[in-house]
Amino acid sequence: MPIAKGYAATDASKPLTPFTFERREPNADDVVIEIKFSGICHSDIHQARNEWGNARYPMVPGHEIAGIVSAVGSNVTKFKVGDRVGVGCFVNSCTTCATRDLDLEHYMPGVVQTYNDVEADGTTPTYGGYSDSIVVKEGYVLSIPENLPLDAAAPLLCAGITLYSPLHHWKAGPGKKVAIVGMGGLGHMGVKIAHAMGADVTVLSQTLSKKEDGLRIGADHYYATSDAETFKTLAGTFDLIIMTVGIAVDWNAYLNLLKVDGSMVVVGAPEHPVPVHAFSLIPGRRSLSGSMIGSIKETQEMLDFCGKHNIVSEIEVINMDQVNEAYERVLKSDVRYRFVIDIASLA
Repeated sequence: MPIAKGYAATDASKPLTPFTFERREPNADDVVIEIKFSGICHSDIHQARNEWGNARYPMVPGHEIAGIVSAVGSNVTKFKVGDRVGVGCFVNSCTTCATRDLDLEHYMPGVVQTYNDVEADGTTPTYGGYSDSIVVKEGYVLSIPENLPLDAAAPLLCAGITLYSPLHHWKAGPGKKVAIVGMGGLGHMGVKIAHAMGADVTVLSQTLSKKEDGLRIGADHYYATSDAETFKTLAGTFDLIIMTVGIAVDWNAYLNLLKVDGSMVVVGAPEHPVPVHAFSLIPGRRSLSGSMIGSIKETQEMLDFCGKHNIVSEIEVINMDQVNEAYERVLKSDVRYRFVIDIASLA
């Protein structure tokens, strides 16, 4: 069995520590990847600390993976040694669904998460990107455009697709007014992508502290939600609102910012339920929806789109031994805008 090195969570209350483990033997349809960079997603923290109640230890987090192909199985046709590739949030899908749908595979039964899960055999654990290598089925490996630097492209594999998918599905583009709620790791990607799609983009952030950044990366307007006047000024303004924040806010106040037939899409999940009043929806025929990452097909479309428009994440690169400090800084919103681990630092 191939030996890999990384960092792992061994208990909900303990910091991540160095971890050596076995990767599965590559099959004929597998791609072996030398990991170069791995982004830190807030969901890594939730799972490492068992805040969702489904933790499997030891756990090697990481589902924003960018690297170089180091070997391919005999049946692999899409990739060759030396290719620049990525791996996102899942490494298999539809393993238990009656009818496979490649456009909706991430919503169907049998998705195998990149970490904190087991392979389709039901026993082999999956370990993520905080490590020096990974073995993945060809169909779940993604091509990273040559013009995108691997470190800044890594967060596209989760943050990028999480925002691209709803923006694409709800047809953000010329003539559409789009609001991005939150200017963090997810939100700043939404600003860049919505701008590239041609939409009129507004950032709704708690304060104006990141206004300069927001306008620089593509926002047309920037408002502070801590100012009550914002909700009066912008009432009935937007065709689409993307809610990226994972804290409890008054969704009713944001729904009232929608036009008739406008939609608010939730991609950030608060810890506790958020009450929604029927009359925040009924008078304007408004919709409240959710969205989760994207299919492999759509993720490749997103990467190609980002390659065309030179879109990458705003990042701070760290060494692996800084991961626990980075977790605490994420919780304090002390990063602009995504931490990315340089896997070479494992050596």
